[in-house]
Amino acid sequence: MTKAKLVHLGMNCQDQKRFESFYEKHFGFKRIQTFDIGDGKEIFYMKNEDGFYFEVFPAEGQRPSPFPDKDGWTYPSVRHIAFQVDNVDAKLQEMGEDAVISLGPLDFSGFIPGWKTVWLKDPEGNIIEISQGYKDPD
Repeated sequence: MTKAKLVHLGMNCQDQKRFESFYEKHFGFKRIQTFDIGDGKEIFYMKNEDGFYFEVFPAEGQRPSPFPDKDGWTYPSVRHIAFQVDNVDAKLQEMGEDAVISLGPLDFSGFIPGWKTVWLKDPEGNIIEISQGYKDPD
C-alpha cells in the first residue's frame, strides 16, 4: 500500500481572524501561507509544531444544521478535533474564559489510568477534545 500521511484539516470559518487567534493563542498554530482569492477574501494555512495544518477558508452562507453539542455530532460527520496535553485542568485554567466547555471534564481512569478528557467549543462552534493520559495498549 502507498503510504499516506494525514497533513491538514480544511475549515470553513465565518470569522477567520477569530479562528486564527484562538488556535494561535491556545494551540500554537502559526499562519504560514496566504492566498488572495479576490473580493477581499483569502485562504490560509496554519501549522503547529507537530507539523499539522489547518487550511482556513472563508465560509459562504449560514450553517445548515445546529451547532454540535457535548462531544460532537453523532450522525456521519467529523465528530471533533482532538489535542493531547500534559494536564487538562492546567490547560483549562490557561485558556480562561476562552474555554467554553460542552462536556466534562470526565475521568476515564477506569479504562486507562490517568486518562482525562474535556470537550470545548472553538469560536466557530466546532468541538475540540482536550485530553491527557491516553496511551495505546502495549
